[in-house]
Amino acid sequence: MIRIGIVREGKTPQDNRTPFSPKQCKEIQEQYPAVKFIIQPSPIRCFQDIEYREQGLTLQEDLTECDIIFGVKEALIDTLIPNKTYLFFSHTKKAQPYNKKLMQALIEKNIRLIDYECLTHDNGHRVVGFGFWAGVVGAHNGLLEYGKKNNSYHLKPVYTFKNFQELKESYENFLMPPIKIVLTGSGRVATGVLDILQYLDIAEVDPNDFLNTQYEYPVFTHLKGRDLYGRKDDSSYNREDFHAHPENYTCLFKQYAEKADILMNGIYWDKDIPRLFEVNDVQNPAFNLSVISDITCDENGSVPINLGATTIADPTYGFDRKTLNKVAAHQNTKETIDVMAVDNLPNELPRDASKYFGGFLQTYILPDLISGNRSGVIERATICENGKLTPLFEYLSDYAYS
Repeated sequence: MIRIGIVREGKTPQDNRTPFSPKQCKEIQEQYPAVKFIIQPSPIRCFQDIEYREQGLTLQEDLTECDIIFGVKEALIDTLIPNKTYLFFSHTKKAQPYNKKLMQALIEKNIRLIDYECLTHDNGHRVVGFGFWAGVVGAHNGLLEYGKKNNSYHLKPVYTFKNFQELKESYENFLMPPIKIVLTGSGRVATGVLDILQYLDIAEVDPNDFLNTQYEYPVFTHLKGRDLYGRKDDSSYNREDFHAHPENYTCLFKQYAEKADILMNGIYWDKDIPRLFEVNDVQNPAFNLSVISDITCDENGSVPINLGATTIADPTYGFDRKTLNKVAAHQNTKETIDVMAVDNLPNELPRDASKYFGGFLQTYILPDLISGNRSGVIERATICENGKLTPLFEYLSDYAYS
């Protein structure tokens, strides 16, 4: 018998997502008779305890008998059970300082950590993630905040809707004013944003037309790759070269910031990739952006006026273009830019997001875990095992052992 535990999320702010819905757990047990799920009770999980019980699943506080334990966010150190296999987003692969003690505890407790963020297919594409739902909620939030800032229309927060279908139904007979939106990125986040913009019948236009045409209806343009970056020496773009040497490229975004009303930012960013703009650029009178929905939410990252993550309850702050300081949001003035910087956006649609996430785990990860198959997908995501870092992650030695 292989016992799989679903841990109660404990990180603050609280996360109400779960790796598997009750129905998915039941389906997995029926498909694999040797598997038994044990659910740790939770008062905040998006699926109530009774919903798991109604599927005939076991709920109990103690997960010690489990072989594999699934969570979503980082496990609390004092809850870690030695000698187990854990799966969660650990936020350690970049040696994040705030999770150094967690990394060290995982090694000390002889835990095998499989990090969702590192689960990749052979072509490098990620297997699982909540990016689509971050994009959906981030797109809605960007539109919501623009309406608030300009007193032009009203949208309800996503978390007030029961599910994604109900959110979409709320858009019936809703018409956006003739604004211009720029979307950046090409991954799951961008796909989620596109779903909302297309559902609202906001027309997509070519980047060049976006820059040079005025429209009597709402439009957006989608920037990625060569639309965003060019080499410093000859303005060319090559995807492989860019990812290998991003420091040789410059960002072409500022011209769009002069034409767009809303930025919906969904790009991957690290410290060597040029920012979309620099802080002082917002002082230029030509800089037109009124609202930034920074969905990928890197503090001082691709959006340098991201001053840190906000919360679902209080998602937005204003940024004063003259003083370069944080101010109150929703000021109906060109002197401020409203920044939406929530870093757990999928929590606003937790049931949809959890079922989507669990579907990928059920299809691509569980079969290998249950069979014990040491597939490339699993091996590439195993950060530590047997009391030490695995070879792919030995670059974290100073972080993990010191």
